[in-house]
Amino acid sequence: MERSRDWMEQAEGDLLHARSDLDAGFYELACFSAQQAAEKAVKAVFQAMGAEAWGHSVADLLAELGRHHAVPDSLIDSGLEFDKTYIPARSTIPRMVATATS
Repeated sequence: MERSRDWMEQAEGDLLHARSDLDAGFYELACFSAQQAAEKAVKAVFQAMGAEAWGHSVADLLAELGRHHAVPDSLIDSGLEFDKTYIPARSTIPRMVATATS
């Protein structure tokens, strides 16, 4: 079942969430949501190609996509920047939620 539109809609929602978090000063959450948007957008491309993509590294997903289509190095470099923020941001979210609900 081809779900590229679903993946792209989720990516767009994550991007809106990232912008909202940025505006509110929730920088860790903004980083996490932006990475999720990028990951889901790349997965949408794979779906549109009739392929599956696994993993969470935006740079790795883009590199794999580059085996089938031209992907600029600058885009892969941007993927690496997302990847650098994904794990640290993800590990702070539970602490942020615990603090907010205390």
